[in-house]
Amino acid sequence: FFQLASGGGVCSNHSSRTVHCKVMSDGGAWLDVHHNPVASLYTFSSCMALEDLDKDGDHKLLVADLGTGHCDMKLKVFQGTKLKSEIPLLDLPVGLCSFHMDTTIPQTPAVAVASGNFVYIYKGLRPYFRFTLPTLELNSAEADLWGQMKADKIDAATLREMLESVSNDVSGVPLTVRSQRFLQLDHSELHQVASTCKHVPLKRQSIVTAISTIHKTFADQDSVSCLLVATENRDLYVLDPEAFTILSKMVLPSVPVFICAWGQFDVEYEISIACRDAAIYTLCRSDVTPRHKISLGSQPCGMVRLDKTLVVGSMDNSLSCYLTKGKMLWSVGLPHTVTALDVMDHQARGYKAVMVALGNKEVRIYRDQFLVNVLKLADIVVSLRFGRYGRESGSLLMVTQGGALDIKILRRTVTFERKELNYNEENRRQAKPLDIPKKTKLFFDQSMRDKEAVKGKLLWCVCVTHAKMHSTHRH
Repeated sequence: FFQLASGGGVCSNHSSRTVHCKVMSDGGAWLDVHHNPVASLYTFSSCMALEDLDKDGDHKLLVADLGTGHCDMKLKVFQGTKLKSEIPLLDLPVGLCSFHMDTTIPQTPAVAVASGNFVYIYKGLRPYFRFTLPTLELNSAEADLWGQMKADKIDAATLREMLESVSNDVSGVPLTVRSQRFLQLDHSELHQVASTCKHVPLKRQSIVTAISTIHKTFADQDSVSCLLVATENRDLYVLDPEAFTILSKMVLPSVPVFICAWGQFDVEYEISIACRDAAIYTLCRSDVTPRHKISLGSQPCGMVRLDKTLVVGSMDNSLSCYLTKGKMLWSVGLPHTVTALDVMDHQARGYKAVMVALGNKEVRIYRDQFLVNVLKLADIVVSLRFGRYGRESGSLLMVTQGGALDIKILRRTVTFERKELNYNEENRRQAKPLDIPKKTKLFFDQSMRDKEAVKGKLLWCVCVTHAKMHSTHRH
């Protein structure tokens, strides 16, 4: 893709053509390599990944594009500054990740795309397997109504009226997607849709809300990994990487939206899951239900794992760091809403940080609670990924709200220094100290009286205790 001389300002690709990189005005930390304002991407950070698909050292960008939000969904692969290939998707994608299925040589990774109630597996950018979520229990009243409709015992209007009464029963099993959509139809469409659907078997299936990976046996970068699939039905499935069978099922108190995993599934692991009830739950080995719970102040907008801590961006414009057992280490206030979150793991320089995209067109970099860099852009960033792209390890790829693709490189001479913010600044959040009243003369006098009378009080307590013991002994 491109190569940079150390600290240089010119990028060269494999051809003889050169691309001049503009040094950013934020202290020269970033080089502007490529900006495509007509990329027309509609995606989020959970639908982006950087991976060496061909094992030739050239990392590519994988994007699960939502298209228009209703159609034209595609899996796109970018190499360098160009779109290499694209694969149509049948439903809106909710997550994308790459993983190793086996140990065959060469160890080319597979790509998993979660879409609807399926997880599509691609090997060599070709369809390989489709995992379907298990079917759920049907509402008995709903199944009976559709059975009567199939036997022509009731008409479409009666079916709709009775389905509405069943849906109002919040204590029962939820309706299927078919019945929910049937209740949203106009009166003129009821008969046609009911006549078409009554012959199709009724099934209730959940949909995928989040997807991630966890190493199976070894912690090596290219070791075999298991898929973690979270569903709308508050279930978490661990899938076998070869047969794609369910190895383990865990139940959560709420619907999961973000997953961060650490460890090996066959040895020891921790899976932290942020849910819609503004809480983070931690699952460990042999757990069926969560062991620890972290209560957040508001809904999470993003969550990443940094070593042994979890960094969470919330809707109350804050960035907080927690231990997996629940203790908060620090919290920083942000000037605007969080739109994207990612880990900046620069292995060549040996440091880690957290990148936060904000609604005020900024991307901020934090090392612990210290702000070390601010990158200002022309549009709001809705998804970002930092890592190796092409052959450059310090690449930052961003997709803006307008659909543009922006690629930047971290200069090799840059070292982010920790600079603690001023306590009076707006973006420094600290806990309000307790308002402890001053000690008055009355307080000191009372303290002196208590000290002088301590012997008398102790003697009185001993006498009362002995009297009670003597009375009990006599009875």
